[in-house]
Amino acid sequence: MVLLSILATATPAQPNAFLQFLPMVAIFAIFYFLLIRPQSKRAKEHKAMVEALKVGTEVIFAGGLMGKIKKIEGEYAIVSLNNQTEVKIQRASVISVLPTGTIDAI
Repeated sequence: MVLLSILATATPAQPNAFLQFLPMVAIFAIFYFLLIRPQSKRAKEHKAMVEALKVGTEVIFAGGLMGKIKKIEGEYAIVSLNNQTEVKIQRASVISVLPTGTIDAI
């Protein structure tokens, strides 16, 4: 009888607060290392590439066109696709810089 009254009044032990948050911390760490960090690294590299563009650089931009930069006007660039065609593009739309002479070799 005494044992039953002791068991009835006993409160269950509370789990450690750190152990409750450990799975959430682990999931955040996985997302950080697999998604957030690589994306920010790619964004930083792309920004550096766009800032390094200069006249004469051969580029491929998002539409798949290749050309040589003829003039830079702030956030835009005039790109020569061939001897007669020039287009104005946003510098941020450049996805790759080609080695010099690539367009002439094609």
